[in-house]
Amino acid sequence: MCRVPELRKTTDEKRVQPAGEYVLYWMTSARRTRYNFSLERAIEHSRALSKPLLVFEPLRIDYPWAAPRFHRFVIEGMQDQARAFADAGVTYFPFVERHEGEGSGLLEALASRACVVVTDLFPCSFYPRMIDAARLRIQVTLETVDSNGLMPVAGVDRHYSTAHSFRRLLQRELPTQLLTLPLAEPLSRLPRVPAAVVPPECLRRHPAVTADEFRDPGPLLTELHIDHEVSTVGLRGGERSGRIRLETFLHERLSRYAEARNHPEDPVTSGLSPWLHFGHLASAEVFARIIQIEDWDSSRLAQRASGSRAGWWGMSEAAEGYLDQLITWRELGFNLCDRVPHYDQFESLPDWARRTLEEHEGDTRTPSYRLQVFENAETHDPLWNAAQVQLRREGYIHNYLRMLWGKKVLHWASSPREAFEILVELNNKYALDGRDPNSYSAIGWIFGRFDRAWGPERPIFGKVRYMSSENTARKVRVRGYIRSYAE
Repeated sequence: MCRVPELRKTTDEKRVQPAGEYVLYWMTSARRTRYNFSLERAIEHSRALSKPLLVFEPLRIDYPWAAPRFHRFVIEGMQDQARAFADAGVTYFPFVERHEGEGSGLLEALASRACVVVTDLFPCSFYPRMIDAARLRIQVTLETVDSNGLMPVAGVDRHYSTAHSFRRLLQRELPTQLLTLPLAEPLSRLPRVPAAVVPPECLRRHPAVTADEFRDPGPLLTELHIDHEVSTVGLRGGERSGRIRLETFLHERLSRYAEARNHPEDPVTSGLSPWLHFGHLASAEVFARIIQIEDWDSSRLAQRASGSRAGWWGMSEAAEGYLDQLITWRELGFNLCDRVPHYDQFESLPDWARRTLEEHEGDTRTPSYRLQVFENAETHDPLWNAAQVQLRREGYIHNYLRMLWGKKVLHWASSPREAFEILVELNNKYALDGRDPNSYSAIGWIFGRFDRAWGPERPIFGKVRYMSSENTARKVRVRGYIRSYAE
């Protein structure tokens, strides 16, 4: 039986090879064993062909902004995967490149013995190019599967320029999609066949991560030629840590989310974005736990798709507020990356926003800072500096302050284009949840994406929404936050 919806699968014209030794799951962005349509689809192939499953999870050394902060988070996730796959009797091959190009040819070698290859769809960063390049080199079927959100990326046929219009689409289409959520435990459906064997020549040339390296990745990270300026942080990667964070949010924070989420001194936000970004946690699992806590079923859905932020789900105010972030805003970012060319560049902004910013490009900026001043948190503004220190120290900025952080870079950079480039650099270099569709949608919002023209027209900002540290300090409590992150 095939459960994975057709909208979530993309298959090339090559043939499945039933004589192959195994089904290969090339795990790239959905790095988890639960609520994972990609893994579920690989197991469907395994059952249909009566072949074992081989899971290959590589970590490149040459991805943009590679650093110990991100490498360690992924390797900690690999440790959880190794345990889960061992318990299920699945052959797992975790591979970390020691030097650039070391993994060249490894995927092709593994695929040459496979019946079919399944991998993850992720419409952002280097992933689409990597998948396209692999498709040209692999001789068997390469199937990509979308495990990103509740709404399949392919189920949205155009770019949505506002959250309201996208929310209306979701309210029309999600009831059908909710009928087929990914399985919580896809490994329970494995066929009873002998375990797959990693080709010995592959292991000789490309040794897997060892148990000692899992226990202490420090020595391995030290030898890698990556950006050691961006050090590790206190958060631990992996499914287990992500689920612990989820339960903490649900039982200790969610009830106060509606009234306190904008206050940086009151930690009620979920903080789940790093685990969502690296695929260690699925938004489907977060959704499943919320509806369980809310004792909710689809009969409580509103009949009309109004696009309203509240009232459609028929849940508590706190749950609906959080789901709007988890589903509407998060999946709007995936729609952006899937449908807008050059989404990571200033030129991709809406015409009205780009035009008004360009009209004010010559306005005097006092003060005006370059990248190094921003990066070192050396501006004149204590609140902005505190946010940048939090980003460097913890790999995260409180959600509300991240908006202010971006708006002030637009205010103080020498031009709107330079501001866009600075925000991409700082966010992707330091944020654990950077290099993500939500990174580019959030940065774009700073410059007017998903927003409307505002008045009165201001210097530098033109008709783009304005924010100031003074107004922010009047709206939310920040004195303790500034003290916490003072250098």
